[in-house]
Amino acid sequence: MRASRYLLFASLFIFPLSAQSDAVFHVAPKPLAADAVTEDWPIFLGPRHNMTSRETRLARTLSPNVPRLVWEIPKGDGYASPVIHGDRLILFHRAGNETVVDCLSAAMGKRYWRFAYAMTYKDRYRRDHGPRASPMIDNGIVFVIGVEGMLHALDLASGAILWKKDIISDFKLKQNFFGVGATPLVENGMLIVNVGAPGATAAAFDCRTGKMIWASGNEWGPSYASPIPTTIRGERHVFVFAGGESTPPSGGLIDIDPASGRIRASFPWRGKKRESVNAASPLIDGERVFISECYGTGSAFFSITPDGMKPVWTNDSIGVHFMTPVIKEGYLYGVDGHGPGNAFLFCAELASGRELWRTQPTWSEGADEDAGTYLCSLLQVDGRILCLGEEGHVLWIDLSPGGYRELSRSRLFHANETWTPPVIVRGLLYVCQNRRGKDGTSMRLLCYDMRDTP
Repeated sequence: MRASRYLLFASLFIFPLSAQSDAVFHVAPKPLAADAVTEDWPIFLGPRHNMTSRETRLARTLSPNVPRLVWEIPKGDGYASPVIHGDRLILFHRAGNETVVDCLSAAMGKRYWRFAYAMTYKDRYRRDHGPRASPMIDNGIVFVIGVEGMLHALDLASGAILWKKDIISDFKLKQNFFGVGATPLVENGMLIVNVGAPGATAAAFDCRTGKMIWASGNEWGPSYASPIPTTIRGERHVFVFAGGESTPPSGGLIDIDPASGRIRASFPWRGKKRESVNAASPLIDGERVFISECYGTGSAFFSITPDGMKPVWTNDSIGVHFMTPVIKEGYLYGVDGHGPGNAFLFCAELASGRELWRTQPTWSEGADEDAGTYLCSLLQVDGRILCLGEEGHVLWIDLSPGGYRELSRSRLFHANETWTPPVIVRGLLYVCQNRRGKDGTSMRLLCYDMRDTP
C-alpha cells in the first residue's frame, strides 16, 4: 500500500528558470574579488566533512548592514542543510504533506526544477515534521533520504528519478526517535547509508543503479550521525557512529572497509538512557577519530592502528549533542550540552582531552531580552571561525586556548532553532530560518553577501 501510494503522488515539476516568482531578490552582491578562493559545498559538513571551507576574501566586520540580504525563498519544515554545485543549490524540506526537493539558482534563488512526493510522517516529540538528513551532490546526481526513509537518486540537470529505495521497508526497520536523519556518503561510486540494524548497520548502493553492493553489521541501530571517510596508511576507511532507538540503548563507532563492507573494528559508545542518541558525526584528525554524545557517556578520541581502535582518552564531562566541533591548531572547539540553557562553548586539548575552558556567550538586546550563541554552528573559514547562533545571529569569533573573544556580530533574523549549519560558496552565505520569527518573518532559506571587495 505504501509503495503504491508513493507512486501515485510522486511528482516532478520542471520550469524555465525565469518563470519562478517565489524567490524574492533584494540586492545584487558585490563583485567577487579576483583573488578570492572559492569552492563548492556539495555535502553536509562541506567537502572535507569537518565544517571547514577554503573560501577567502570575506567581509571581516559584521554590523546591522553586513552581511546584506541578497535573496530569500520560503521553506517548509526540516533541518536539512542546502548543498551547492556550480550554480545549482539543492534545498530539501517539507511543504504541506509533501517532501520537496528544490533545485535553485545559487546566485538568484530562482527555481530550475522541483521534485515532490507525498508523506504522512508526524514527529512524536512535535519538534519538526520535515527532513533531517541533508542532500548531497556527486557526479551529476542528487541523493536525498527523507524522514520516512525514502531514498532517491535524482538527475541534477533535470530532477528526473534515476532510482529509489524504501529503506524502512527494505530493511524492516522501526521508526527511529526523529525518523531517518543521517546524510549518506558517496565513496568510489557507492552511496553508503547509515541504515541501522537489524537489517544492516550500514549499506552501500551503486550510485548509478541503486543495486545494493554490501550490507555491514547487524548489531546497532540507525543514528543521526553521517558516515565520514578518510585515508589511513594508504587505505580508505569509513566511520559510522551508530545508535538510535533501542532497549537497552546500544551503539558505537564502526570502522568499515568501503571496498568490501568488512568491519575492521568497532567500539561501543552510547549513553545509558533510553532516550539517548548518537547524533554528532565522527571528526577525523589524521589517524585519529573523535566521537561524542551528550547523554552521560561523553567523548572519546581513538587512534586507528593496524590492530584496531585504541582509545587515546575519554572525557565524560564533554558531551556534544549534534553540532559538529572544529579542530584548530591542536585544540578542539565545540558545544557541550543539550541547550539552550546548558549549551556551553568549550576548548579541549586534542592530545589529552583536558578541558581548558568553557563559556556560554550571552548579551543583552533590550531591556528585557537576553540572547546568546547556545546550540550554535561553527565554520572555520578565511582564517577565522564564523558562528551561527541558535537564535539567528552570525558572529566572527576568535577561539584559542586562552579563551573566547567576539570580534563582531550581526542579527540576521529573530527566530530560534537555527540549527542548520551555514554554507558559504563564492562569498555568499546561506542560512536556514527554521522557525517563524518573533519579528514576523516566516521560515526561509536566505542568501547573504559576505564578499569583501573595494
